[in-house]
Amino acid sequence: MDLSIIIVSYNVRAFIEQCLLSVYAAGKDLSFEVFVVDNASKDNTPQFLNERFPKEQYPNLHVVANTRNVGFGRANNYAVERSKGDYILFLNPDTLLTENTLRESVEFARQHPDLGALGTMMLHTNGRFAYESRRGLATPWTAFCKMSGLASLFPKSKVFGRYYMRYLDKNEASEIEIVSGAYMMIPRKALMEHGAFDEQFFMYGEDIDLSYRLLKAGLKNYYIPSPILHYKGESTHKSTYRYVHVFYGAMLIFFKKHYHHYALTISIPIKLAIFVKAMLALMWYQIGRFKKFILPNSREKVAPQVYIGRHGAEVKALAEQDGPSIVCVEADEKTFDFQKVKAVLPADCIHLIFDLTDFSRDFVLNFFKDSDHKLYIGTYSTETKTLISGNFTVTHRQKEQ
Repeated sequence: MDLSIIIVSYNVRAFIEQCLLSVYAAGKDLSFEVFVVDNASKDNTPQFLNERFPKEQYPNLHVVANTRNVGFGRANNYAVERSKGDYILFLNPDTLLTENTLRESVEFARQHPDLGALGTMMLHTNGRFAYESRRGLATPWTAFCKMSGLASLFPKSKVFGRYYMRYLDKNEASEIEIVSGAYMMIPRKALMEHGAFDEQFFMYGEDIDLSYRLLKAGLKNYYIPSPILHYKGESTHKSTYRYVHVFYGAMLIFFKKHYHHYALTISIPIKLAIFVKAMLALMWYQIGRFKKFILPNSREKVAPQVYIGRHGAEVKALAEQDGPSIVCVEADEKTFDFQKVKAVLPADCIHLIFDLTDFSRDFVLNFFKDSDHKLYIGTYSTETKTLISGNFTVTHRQKEQ
């Protein structure tokens, strides 16, 4: 078997459906299996997936329902032990692959027998390149440059900007140090010899630790410029007090494990950063609560959006449930003309909703990758009956229930 794909899910039902459909479209020329390990989601993800992807039609999909949240690393490791692929891909549920992603990844991996881990070009929802697609090793100096702001001041410096390695050409394959766990392909042999994720990391930091261990074993980590969309943590609220503690706590675990001789020097500024950022998170949380108390009936206006495809009536009916106004442009991949779209684009519109029934994922992601990044990706397909656009997600099934 070519590939085992492992996805850990937590309260991302609409996103994981879209992700799985992109996986099956991308894997049509490969032999593969998929494991979805659900960490006790409250949105009934396992039952939904078993009904949406019946075993008779998707015999290579294995849904595992945990009764509690065991953490990212442990959930992945459970599937690794049961996987059979020559390569194992750790994939976030809030991603969207193109039709070429898996083939290009496996081809590159086969051409590089020294491969430790392989990452790919991740895009934000406006098509802008996500810097975490490739990172340098989190040494004490690199971490200091990141936390002090030197990396932002000198982003393309090999001395100060190593954290995101922006001195490398994002459009060329390159050797890197840290591969993101959002899309991380590793040969089975490497995992069997050097171990999978360290389970003392509950969430965050596991990918850094594993990338570093593969480098220490004499293997090489690579990046390829094959674009995928990463909604980046739809199940994570990054301004929360808990997120701050988990994220910086993971950094502290990493330094204690690999740079223990710097433990005291490193732990003091990291703990200080935890305190400061936690206080800021709590402050913004309290401001938000106060705003809701003062303006209990206020509601953020949802800007109009433009749908591009051949199922406009269907999308308009869907948006009427609880969504924005929709301007429809009838087109498919062969007839698409962005100038015609711009002619009807409302002044306050920032989302273009592409119908994935009429447009390939490769077309959509490359369109946004090459854009000016002023507009954001929205998706719809007649297969999912779900519109995903920014923080707005609605499905026909909601109306039926």
